[in-house]
Amino acid sequence: MAIALSGDAKIYYEVHGSGPAVLFVHGSGGHHAAWWQQVAALSPEYTVITIDLRGFGNSRWEADHDARNFPGDIIAVLDAIGADGGPTKTVLVGQSIGAAAALRAALNRPDRISGVILAHSLGGLQHEELTALVRADRAVAEKLPVLDRLLTPEFRASRPDLAFLFREMGTFNTAKMQDLRNLNSDGPTVSELASAPFPIMLLAGEKDAVLSEATVRRAGELLPGARVEVVTGAPHSMYWETPTLFNDAVASFLKDVATA
Repeated sequence: MAIALSGDAKIYYEVHGSGPAVLFVHGSGGHHAAWWQQVAALSPEYTVITIDLRGFGNSRWEADHDARNFPGDIIAVLDAIGADGGPTKTVLVGQSIGAAAALRAALNRPDRISGVILAHSLGGLQHEELTALVRADRAVAEKLPVLDRLLTPEFRASRPDLAFLFREMGTFNTAKMQDLRNLNSDGPTVSELASAPFPIMLLAGEKDAVLSEATVRRAGELLPGARVEVVTGAPHSMYWETPTLFNDAVASFLKDVATA
C-alpha cells in the first residue's frame, strides 16, 4: 500500500509495470480498482498509476470534502513517485469528473506532465458557448436513470455480472455528489488551455448519454491544437463497457507522446 500526503489527507495510490508513465483519475463512482482492465492491458509497456482521490476508495479525509483539493491530491502522488525514483513526467487520463481534476493538476504543474486525456469531459473548460452545450447535454441526461447514463442497456443485459460490479464500486466511497459542487469552479479558459505546454486529447463515446459527440467536436474546433477521438458505439463509461476501444485510444496517444 502506497500513501502520499496531500495536506492533511492520505492519498492511496498503486504503481504497476514500467516504462513511460500514465496516471488514471477515476470518476464520481470509481476509485483505483475501476481501472483493472486498463492496468492489465497497459502495464506490460507502461508504468500505470492509479489513485484514490480523497473521499474515494482507500483515501480518507476527516474534514468536509471539497473537490478543489483533488488536483493537489494528484500532484502529491506524482511528487511521491518522483521522489521514490519513479517517472518524473506522466500522461494524465481523467474520466468524467476526474478530468477536471487532472486538467487543473496538469496546468498547475506542467513540468510533471507529458500529456492529458480528457475522457467524456471537457475538464471544466470555461467558455460561454461550451458551458451552455454541456448544460444542455446534462439536462437531457438527467431525465434518465443514473445507470442508463453510464452503461448501455445492451451491455447491462448481456453482462449483468459486470453491471453489478460497476454499481458496487461506488459503495467504497465516502464522498457524495454534493461534495463535488466546486469541481469546475476554477476551470481553465480556452486561451489558457490552448497555450498549455503539453498535448491534449478529447476522448469521447458516440453513445455517451452525458456529454454529446457534438459538444466534444465543438470543443475541438475551439482548441485546434487538441486531438479529438470519438469512439463508435462507446458509452460514457467506455473504460468499463468497451475497454479494448478505450485502451487502444489511450495507447495510441501514449505512443505518440512517448516518441514525440
